[in-house]
Amino acid sequence: MELAALGYRVFPCLLNKAPACPRGFKDAVADPDAASQLFRQYPSELIGVATGSGSGIDVLDLDPDNGSDAWLEQHRHRLPATRTHRTRSGGLHLLFLHREGVRNTAGRIASGVDTRGQGGYIVWWPAAGLAVSHPEDLAQWPGWLLETLLPKPVVRPVPVETVVSGAGYAAAALQRAEALVKNAPEGTRHDQLNYQTWSLARFIPKGELSAGEIISVMTSAARHAGLDDKEIIRTVAQAVEAGQVRT
Repeated sequence: MELAALGYRVFPCLLNKAPACPRGFKDAVADPDAASQLFRQYPSELIGVATGSGSGIDVLDLDPDNGSDAWLEQHRHRLPATRTHRTRSGGLHLLFLHREGVRNTAGRIASGVDTRGQGGYIVWWPAAGLAVSHPEDLAQWPGWLLETLLPKPVVRPVPVETVVSGAGYAAAALQRAEALVKNAPEGTRHDQLNYQTWSLARFIPKGELSAGEIISVMTSAARHAGLDDKEIIRTVAQAVEAGQVRT
């Protein structure tokens, strides 16, 4: 199975788009031999692909029958070029690289504009002969859509401790920030890392914490939380710089 060889988790679907296998997308596999066996065991007409972290993709699902055309006309210029599938109903599937925290939604963005992320699946319509645009591209989610899709960060109050000012207070702040990033819930980790690092940077000009100390501790905490190194390095560096020039 070509899709499985590319790392997509696949499973058989019936003509009505329902899974042909008992557990649906939970039966999806990314191994070509296992995929071939699954499709032999449950013969079907369509190929389903699990979305989210398993396949590394999320999907913006545009359904013109439910009003997506008006939204697309208004926002087309804000959408990056990315792999796009024409669907059987005349709609579009816009594929994006999976972003932690993106799940399935229906109408949250607009009428007829749904998403498929962690815990969802799509039918892979190109395998049924439907058109593909930008086949080589797989873009990141645009930030303005993530603002709607990702859960808002939950900022829990940190118990106020009686500490001395200066280096003692800075050390306690660093310890609290480290704990908040390590224990940040899914979907809030990037924002928590950015805010806590930015907040700590105020101690650098006073000599109470060094940039290297902050970067080391926050990088370790973010790795513990599950963020990838590329995202961590960029976020921490920008937050340290921005935190030192605040007004």
